[in-house]
Amino acid sequence: MWDARYAAAEGYLFGTEPSGFVRARAGVLSPGARILCLADGEGRNSVWLAGQGHRVTASEQSGVALEKARALAAARGVSVRFVQEDIETAPWPEAAHDAVLGVFIQFAPPGLRAAIHAGIRRTLVPGGLVLLHGYAPRQIANGTGGPRAVENLYTLDGLAADFPGWEVLVAEDYDADLAEGTGHHGKSALIDFIARKP
Repeated sequence: MWDARYAAAEGYLFGTEPSGFVRARAGVLSPGARILCLADGEGRNSVWLAGQGHRVTASEQSGVALEKARALAAARGVSVRFVQEDIETAPWPEAAHDAVLGVFIQFAPPGLRAAIHAGIRRTLVPGGLVLLHGYAPRQIANGTGGPRAVENLYTLDGLAADFPGWEVLVAEDYDADLAEGTGHHGKSALIDFIARKP
C-alpha cells in the first residue's frame, strides 16, 4: 500500500521540509542526540534533523519512500542511517536512543500503537524524549489528512497513560492550517506530545 502511495505521488508526498512540529520543538533535543524517526517516509524529518547535527536513524517499511529519502539526504549533504523494516516487527534495542520521533504515524490501530509505545519506552535511555505529533479525533470532520478510523487518533489523556510516570514537557491539542505537501494540507486538528523517560 505505502509503496504504491509514494510511487503515485508527484515529487514528495509530504514535501521536503520538516514538519512544523519538528522545526518548532527541536530545541528540546540535546546536541548530537541519537534520534530514531519512526515510519519516516520520504525523509523530510530525519534529513532535517541530521542537518542540525543529530545522529539519526530513520525507520521505514516502504522501499519507494526510502529511495526518495536517500536522494533527499544526498541532495542536502547529510548522513542518515536508513533502515527498511516493518514497525510491527522492529527490534526496539534497549536504551539505544536519546529521542524517538513519531510524526503522523497513525496508521496503527490501538493494539499496534500500544506495542509501538512499549517499544519506545524500551529503546529510550533514561532521560530520553518521546516526541509525538498527530491528529486529534475531530480531524475526521476536516478531511484534510490522516486516517478515517477514530480509534487511531490521539488524545492527550491516552498518550499520557501510555507513558506513566514520565515528565510531560509538551501536551497541546490545537487547530492549525497545514501545508506539508499534498498529503497534509488544510485545516487540521493536531496533538503535540513530548515526555521525558524517568
